[in-house]
Amino acid sequence: MERLDIIRHSTGHIMAEAVTRLFPGTQVAIGPSIENGFYYDFKFPATSITEDSLPLIEAEMKKIIDSRQDFVQVEMSREEALKLFANEPFKVELINDLPADEKITVYENRDKEDKVEWMDLCRGPHVQNSREIHSGAFKLMSIAGAYWRGDEKRPMLTRIYGTAWENPKDLKAHLAFLEEVKKRDHRRIGKDMELFSTHEEAGAGLIYWHPLGGRIRGVIEDFWRSEHYKNGYEILYSPHIGKSWLWETSGHLDFYKEGMYSPMQIDKQDYYIKPMNCPFHILIYNNKGHSYRDLPLRWAELGTVYRYEPSGVLHGLLRVRGFTQDDAHIICTPEQMDSEILEVLRFSLSIWKAFGFPEIKAYLATRPKDAVGEQSRWDDALVSLRRAIDAEGLSYEIDEGGGAFYGPKIDLKIKDALGREWQMTTIQFDFNEPERFDMTFVDSDGKHKRPYMIHRALLGSMERFFGALIEHYGGAFPLWLSPEQVAVIPVAETFNEYAKKVAEEIKKENLWVSAELDDDRLNAKIRNCQNRKIPYMLVVGEREANEGTVSIRLRDGRQLPAMTIKDFISYAVNKKISGDSEL
Repeated sequence: MERLDIIRHSTGHIMAEAVTRLFPGTQVAIGPSIENGFYYDFKFPATSITEDSLPLIEAEMKKIIDSRQDFVQVEMSREEALKLFANEPFKVELINDLPADEKITVYENRDKEDKVEWMDLCRGPHVQNSREIHSGAFKLMSIAGAYWRGDEKRPMLTRIYGTAWENPKDLKAHLAFLEEVKKRDHRRIGKDMELFSTHEEAGAGLIYWHPLGGRIRGVIEDFWRSEHYKNGYEILYSPHIGKSWLWETSGHLDFYKEGMYSPMQIDKQDYYIKPMNCPFHILIYNNKGHSYRDLPLRWAELGTVYRYEPSGVLHGLLRVRGFTQDDAHIICTPEQMDSEILEVLRFSLSIWKAFGFPEIKAYLATRPKDAVGEQSRWDDALVSLRRAIDAEGLSYEIDEGGGAFYGPKIDLKIKDALGREWQMTTIQFDFNEPERFDMTFVDSDGKHKRPYMIHRALLGSMERFFGALIEHYGGAFPLWLSPEQVAVIPVAETFNEYAKKVAEEIKKENLWVSAELDDDRLNAKIRNCQNRKIPYMLVVGEREANEGTVSIRLRDGRQLPAMTIKDFISYAVNKKISGDSEL
């Protein structure tokens, strides 16, 4: 365990000690260190605490730190541990679940007189003394509900999250980062810019795209289709439901049933709403015979699928129950495997760079324990995936056992403007479905052989990608993606007609433009357009109307030299087409 993780874990123990001091009778569950911090789960004897209690707990923690307590590891037998924690049912359960040969250790917090102030069942390690924790370098962040051991049938506990760092400077930097994350939260920006909404009363985890969000999605989809056609793909469309036979054959009812919705009865047969598109693409392939001369086939679909997610994990656009997957399947001969993997990886990287994500890292996921297919195929596929990664010069890590049961994969993670990683693209071999659906092709020797199939989700899903895109740009999209690109702002009502004329000329060139003709003052109109993150604001008054020009203000407050209407249109169209922007 790294030094910072040890500090965080130890700070968690100090928080638990403070909580049990302040709220006698509180039962303690688990408390690990996590990324950037720690948490502990508690069962309070009365009404659960609120976030108003956090400063009180922090103050008590500082007292404990200042008292310079030692962290002392004590090893004991199972019987001794059960006796020690007899009144702590969560600890008793954990002890009983330990393997018979597991060493049981408790960490005691002892004062200067060696008196035990608090203890917990724990493997450690911890700091030696609380003075190693800086009293100005931690903060309690939030309170949430959490089921015991993640099981919704078990008791609901109160989870307190905190963050801890080696010094106050690092804490300050982290809190500033969190503030920026909060500003970029796609749920807040989506609401403020009227891009999308969710409606619990109509169904959780389902996204409603508003007109401005629909504009951006339309641009993304048009670009997506155009690039796929350029790269040798064909576009498919498939149904939203299928008979149970389809999902039995594909293996989804064996391996993925908990993520599927309950069947519906149609003509006295079970139909399932689709969680995946692949079985439909296979049916299209099997609709006729194929020769090696037909391959490779690159088939893509923007297919809307539905997967059950527990309500507790739903999160805006990032975790939903209904989403449009930008799915593709490459069906090829074994000899084409290397070149097709390299091509799909190259294509994926080019798309990410076009959307403004140049920093990409690969994760190579290997065979899990419950895998299907011959080992030799897995070995060949892994070699092919690794070659493609090396050919593109990507840094990567091995994800041991992280492949799907039906084949190894490459996961691509993009890095956003704040340095956060988002897992998006998946390039996945499948040795399962070609066998299950008896996919074949006639090879050059006249024999029927099994093709290879590669699944590929490039953006992942339109919803999750849109959420990442919003947070990457903070809603201030590049011109070609902006749902409102130009606002024409008259300085007074007298110039409304000229503003409308300018807007009409711009609209002819397929730029999204509005004439701001309401009764607000000029500064209020400019502020409103900045809040809407409109790239170009064209301010027009008497001089502009007389000269046929526009004064140009960028959304960040900078000014461009005045231009004629024609010159501005040419300028903006070139910026839109090139993807270049000074914004």
